[in-house]
Amino acid sequence: MEFNKLSTVPSLSDIKKVAQLLVGVVKRTPLEYSVPLSDRYGAQIFLKREDLQTVRSYKIRGAYFKISNIPDALRPQGIVAASAGNHAQGVAFACAKMKIHGNIFMPKSTPIQKLDAVRFFGQDYIRINLVGETYDEAFDASRKYCAAQNAIYIPPFDDFDIIAGQATVTLEILQALPEAPDYLFLAIGGGGLAAGAALVLPSTTALIGVEPAGAPSMQQSLAASEVVILPEIDRFVDGASVKQVGLKTFAICQNGLSRMLTVSKKDLCQMMLDLYDLKSMIVEPAGALSVAGLAEMADEIKGKTVVCVISGGNFDPKRFPEIKLLASS
Repeated sequence: MEFNKLSTVPSLSDIKKVAQLLVGVVKRTPLEYSVPLSDRYGAQIFLKREDLQTVRSYKIRGAYFKISNIPDALRPQGIVAASAGNHAQGVAFACAKMKIHGNIFMPKSTPIQKLDAVRFFGQDYIRINLVGETYDEAFDASRKYCAAQNAIYIPPFDDFDIIAGQATVTLEILQALPEAPDYLFLAIGGGGLAAGAALVLPSTTALIGVEPAGAPSMQQSLAASEVVILPEIDRFVDGASVKQVGLKTFAICQNGLSRMLTVSKKDLCQMMLDLYDLKSMIVEPAGALSVAGLAEMADEIKGKTVVCVISGGNFDPKRFPEIKLLASS
């Protein structure tokens, strides 16, 4: 079953109303000036720290707004979602807060740390179903289950309510700076964060999307002028690796994105290590994508104001030896 508060592309007015609704639930995360990165690139570089969010990623924004709109009469039907990890935590948090029961479908490859976090935030309101090796397989299973149970589906990105929630990240960035930045770099998986940013940013800000080289679904879709389905993807960047971006997110990003970049696994792992060394930040692979993309545009961003969204920090530090190995390979 589908339930939508917003049935059309969210307006700036809609997004501002969502931001008001999220006050007291979602943290207004810091926008930090990075001296080491600014020195490295000769630019003013700020980091939007969504890794410091309540569930350690921005995904709580869209999930909470979506679930909060479900009428009381429909809530006993429960909700269903599919996620590689971060959306699941946002859904779990919202369900526990509103006392709504839900089933979340996740790939068998989901890191244990993310599974434990979903259980922690969801308490007794969430049941985890591990299905398939990729997000896409978990998604297919979740849709079938949802239809059979007549539950309410909470999509991870391709939904106007979700997009409006994620757009509040960019709204906070603009409110925190005296002037709009010249560039905004952010990770793209399904495209919800980027679509939300595109709806808020002024035309003077270039929106730069960054994908893992092993899952360039938005880049290839933009090149083809239509959504394409990748036959295979590298699942290493679990928070931003999908075979297919959303239809709604693609339509918005097609006009809103200034440029798409891809980052190799080696360079991404090196950036994860750099962020830890420079700022003691523990970020997940998807969380480091935006900053890793700076290197490709080093000449263009000189002297400019740049914001990178650190999209998530759900990463087990015990994996750092693996990251060091991949960075040196």
